[in-house]
Amino acid sequence: MKILKHALLAAVITSTLAACGMGGEHADLRVYVDEIKRRPAGSIDPLPAFRPYEAFIYSAAALRSPFDLPIDVERRVYANSNVDVKPDFSREKEFLEGFDLTSLRMVGTIRKAGTLWALVRDVSGRIHMVTDGHFLGKNHGKVIETVDSQIELIEIVSDGLDGWVERPSVLALAEKE
Repeated sequence: MKILKHALLAAVITSTLAACGMGGEHADLRVYVDEIKRRPAGSIDPLPAFRPYEAFIYSAAALRSPFDLPIDVERRVYANSNVDVKPDFSREKEFLEGFDLTSLRMVGTIRKAGTLWALVRDVSGRIHMVTDGHFLGKNHGKVIETVDSQIELIEIVSDGLDGWVERPSVLALAEKE
């Protein structure tokens, strides 16, 4: 009896599959596929030529950091000819030489006894008066000229070869915070 049921089930499945395949509803698809197969084979375009990778060389390392405030430095000639540039280690350091120049802010000026004094704020918020000849910053920065809007300095920095170089710098008047 089991064999008869299995045989009957196989016959029903076979006839159902045969009926599905005889339908003419896919005739247009068969015609289209046959037409495509009769066409001549096309050619595939070659791959585009790729340029080899060129390594990027960062050449702005010696420029001003984009995170520092912009500085307007007037062109001045600081002559060093035939002079050994080096800081005076024998002189007593001034208070503002204990701070980085970037941490100091010029907040104003005051004229006292005919001399223009710049008002400089340190990181703790204390205000100090400086004028020409005073020193600021950790790079032996000497104040060359004090004007209403900025303090011009000459810093003495190491050249990396056991020597020293003079570098002009400016501490500009800070904008209102």
